[in-house]
This record gives sequence, structure tokens and C-alpha cells, in this order.
Amino acid sequence: MCGITGWISFGEEPGQRPRVIERMTDALAARGPDASGIWLGPHAAIGHRRLAVIDPDGGAQPMTASAGGIRDGRPVPVPLGRPQASATSTLAHDHSPTSTTSTNTPGQIVLTYSGEVYNHHELRAELRGRGHEFRTRSDTEVVLRAYQEWGAGLAGRLTGMYAFAVWDADARRLLLVRDRMGVKPLYYARTPDGGLVFGSEPKALFAHPDCAPRVDAQGLREAYGLVFGTGATLWAGVREVPPGGLLEFDRDGLTERCYWQLTARPHGDDDFAAATEEVRHRLEYAVRSQLEADVPLCSLLSGGLDSTVVTALLADELRARDGAGARLRSYAVDYSDQAERFTGDVLRTGHDAPYAVEAGAHIGTEHRTVVLDPQALLDPGHRAAVVAARDSPIGVGDMDTSLYLLFGRIKEHSTVAVSGEAADEVFGGYPWFHSPAALAAPAFPWLLVTSDEAAVPLHPDVAGTLRIGEFQRDTYRTALAAVPHLDGEGPARRRQREMQHLSLTRWLRQLLHRKDRLSMAQGLEVRVPYCDHRLVEYAFNAPWELQCHDGREKSLLRAVGTGLAPRSVLWRAKNHYPATHHPDYNRGLQKLAREALDAAGGRVRDLVDARVIGSVLKTEPERLEWGHRLRLERVVDLALWLERYRPEITV
Repeated sequence: MCGITGWISFGEEPGQRPRVIERMTDALAARGPDASGIWLGPHAAIGHRRLAVIDPDGGAQPMTASAGGIRDGRPVPVPLGRPQASATSTLAHDHSPTSTTSTNTPGQIVLTYSGEVYNHHELRAELRGRGHEFRTRSDTEVVLRAYQEWGAGLAGRLTGMYAFAVWDADARRLLLVRDRMGVKPLYYARTPDGGLVFGSEPKALFAHPDCAPRVDAQGLREAYGLVFGTGATLWAGVREVPPGGLLEFDRDGLTERCYWQLTARPHGDDDFAAATEEVRHRLEYAVRSQLEADVPLCSLLSGGLDSTVVTALLADELRARDGAGARLRSYAVDYSDQAERFTGDVLRTGHDAPYAVEAGAHIGTEHRTVVLDPQALLDPGHRAAVVAARDSPIGVGDMDTSLYLLFGRIKEHSTVAVSGEAADEVFGGYPWFHSPAALAAPAFPWLLVTSDEAAVPLHPDVAGTLRIGEFQRDTYRTALAAVPHLDGEGPARRRQREMQHLSLTRWLRQLLHRKDRLSMAQGLEVRVPYCDHRLVEYAFNAPWELQCHDGREKSLLRAVGTGLAPRSVLWRAKNHYPATHHPDYNRGLQKLAREALDAAGGRVRDLVDARVIGSVLKTEPERLEWGHRLRLERVVDLALWLERYRPEITV
């Protein structure tokens, strides 16, 4: 996994201010606890924090090679460089296990890379056939050699989750690339002198003296509108490289283009059995390719269909590779007294933990349930860490804190976890795919189903300026215009395709952000097989009659899961990530919210409607509904965010 960052300037020399790139790199320390490195050269300073997963000894970064590749059909020598520790290391103050620096050599190509390329073995063989020599087993070197061979064209050849930057010293050009589904984050901002800074998280950019944390009205719309776009962010001047996008920056300026996007095309399998076989084939391939790691690997097993199918396939692959006695670790989260106090709502239909235990026994995993109590969820240190990980005041309260704590417990034994995230988006599992009201509404469906729209208690003056409703409607129309369709599609199929496209390109992105930020804050890599773009492409074009073949959601995945999951899990209704129902948590949350209203020098009251919050604070803890509780969660997080970042806010 890892954290990447860098600073490009054609005015001043970044190499003359090494402390800047050191601070930017240090800001991402949690993403890479195993090693740290920087590269300094004319016009560029590149940083990297490493979480070693594949080839721990050979994958040090930033990784460099001389410019070259193949010219006139003949190999050109392309020696590999690595940062070398020295007595004058500019990172000597850093006490991470490995801390290195390197400086410019003429003609170098410099790579700082985060993520995993799952087809690196195939690409390595192809590149060797083209004359490239390899010095490591790492997928990092494959990406570097691929750039030498194909330049920016390498993006379309990679399969996996990744975000990386290549600085081509000869061309004086920066290339930024993000994976197709946006599993790995990548941000950038322009500096006043016309340069550019980039990083895995905005906090790395804010470590640069010319990139201050500022928020304007448009940023607040992006945050509180809950439309989950990509490009513009909460932070003024900070943008995301879009999923499936690449950016090139040189003296002539910045260009951005898309190398992949969802397209509509005829589907070859109208037969349910054939489609099921194809889905299983693609999912098995995705799981198999994501099993590789030189560190302990486990699975997230919630007891739902999505995670159970992935865990079963993963366990089968592990036994095929390591022998019949190989056992996969699996993990679930639960709350104290959840069994006695569980209360269903629009998002949750049952208590997960017993199903997870049953699924683990059925598959044969070494299953563990991490049980959390209200005190751990309310702990100010834990909540502050979550807000710092997100760089944002918009979260989901105890569900974020519990996920962060779960990842911390998993990290004690494993460095890689495999998740069932994205199956609902890929296979039509959410209620809005099947709700006549949601299908008919001219709005983002999650705003109708999850009560999130009611969980944004903005101050009336701020609300009047932002006009969130108008912003949501305008954005919705823009989002629909981007949905691809086939000629001749009927109204029902067109609408389902719209729902799926909105879910895959917007709703899923905030879930991937959440999982990436909270896992990497604990130094844990989470892999998501359902985000394999070949599986996504196939399901996106499957006739809707196949997706709900048995009259239920996720028919194709349920058919794949037959035999892999216990029948009780196979036919469970959709259940979202669990929330605690303990009244002690509600009581403690109300206390935190009261304190938050007066925190940050009164700035919280400038942004939220204290009257709305006041009415929720008066509700008996035992009667506090989840949607109303979410209002309190976001007020608490807003106070923590304001205290940590002290942003300049202009509305």
C-alpha cells in the first residue's frame, strides 16, 4: 500500500528546501509505517512512506531508473536505482525502520507508488520479452519498467488498485495515475508560483507552506451536499485525480484525461446459468490474483452474502496453494449488548455476529469477533484519530470509529485484509434498486433512503448561501447526462442502468474513501475483489432480468454463492454495517455534542443550526433514532475537524 507525495516547481528548486518534502512525507507516516524515502532533484522533490506487502527487501521507494526502454527494436540499458542511506540523509530525524534519501542523476525516471498491481507477473513476462531486466520481485518495479516501455500508455495495461506518480527528469514532466474504480486516493493542488503538489491525502499537501487548508462555499456544498463527486473537494484549490484518470504536468501546464470509464455494450450472456458461470469465473480470478502477499493476510467476514462469498473463495484458493490444512483468519465487529438491544431500521435488518460465526464455521476459517463497548466508541482520542484520517468532518460516527478500531485489532495479526465492499453496487443490492419511490424520484437515491439529507443541520444563514437542494438537483442532472446507454433500451432498463452508474461512480466512492482512510490510518491494506474492473464491466451490462432473476436483489451473486455460503446467509436480506444501539452510547454522544456546540471558539455554532441540535439533545437516549443521532455525530466531528485543521472558511 503506502503513501505518496511530491512537489514540482519550475520556478524555485524544491531540492533546496528538503524540509518541505520531509514534512509532506511525514504527514503520511500512518500509511507507511515500514519505511520512508525521498528523492531530490531539479524541479522535483518526491516522497514515499512504505507499507511493505510484496518483496519487502526489494521494493524500496522512491524507485528510480535511467531513461530508456526500447529504441529501434533494441534494448537500452535501464539500471534500477534505490534510495541509499547516507550520513547526510535529510531524513536522519525520522525514526521509522528505514529512512533514506537520494538525489538526482541525469536522465532519471522516479516512481512513488501506492497500491497493488495484480497482473504484475504477466506484465513482467511481457516486459522481459521486450528486453527489460528486473532486479526485484516487486510490482513497483513492473510499473516503473512499464512506464519506460509505454509512457502514459501504461495506465490501460494495469489491473489492480493503485495511485502513483512518475517524474521524468529528462522530459521534466510529471504523470499522476489513479486506478479505474478509485480504490486508492490521489489529490493535487497548484502552488502560487505555478507549480504543483500532490499526495495520497490532503494533509500531505497542507504540509507545504504554500498550500493552506481553506474552505469556500463550493467546498461546503461538496461536503454537505452528499453527492459524492470526484474532482472538486471540500478543500479550496485541492482536487482529486478522478478514478480511471491520469494527469500530466510540465512547463506548458496541466492536462487531465480519462483512460477508462464504464461503457454500455451488448451483453453476450442472456442465459442465467451462463451468466452465473461467467461471474464466478471473473470473481474467482479477482480473488486469486489478490491472494498474493509476503505478509499475513485475512478476510473481513460480516456474515452477509458479499463477504461470505469472497471469504469462501479466498479460503479455497489458500488451501489450493498451501495445502488442505491452511486456514484463513476472518474478522467481524460487534458491540457489547448488541444481541439484547438490537433494533432494526431502514439500513439494518438483523444482528450480524451470529451469521458471521456460522459462515466462518461453514467455510472453515479461524474466525474472531472484535467486540467494542460504548466507552471505546466515545473515546475522544479515537474520534479525533478518525477525523484526522478522513481529513473531513463528514462521516458516520460510531460506524467509522468501530471500523477504525476493528482495523487496529486486525493489524495486530495481519497486514492485508480482503473485503466484500462494492458487491451491492455491482449486483444491485441496495434498496433503491428495488424501491418504486426511489426509482421514480428525480434525485440521488441514497438521499431518499438513508436519511442522510436530514442529517445536515446547517445554520440558516449558511444554508441560504449554499442552497444545497439546488446544488443537489443540478449535480444530479449532470450525473445522469454522464450515464451511457444502448440504443433501444426501454425506460425500465435505462433507469436501472442510471441507478447502477450513480451507485458505482458516486455512492461507492465515499465507501472506498472510508475504507482506505480508516484502514491505512492503522497501517492495514484492504483489498476489494468486487472492484475488479472486468467484473464491474460485465455486471454493468448484464440484463436486469438476470440481476433479479429469482425476484430478489443480487441474484447472480447469490447463485455464485450456492454451496459457498450457508443457506441462512445466502438468503439474508441486505444488512448495512452495524451501529451500536446501547443507550450509554447515545447518552455519551449527547454529552459530546453539547460540548461540541461551544468548541472551536464558537465556530461550530456559525455553521450548524443549534436549534435543531438542541431538540435532538432533549430526546431520551433510549428513543434516539439513528437518523437523528447522525446529526449529533456530525456536529461532534465538525468540532474535532475545526480544532485540528483550523481552516479558513469563506462562505
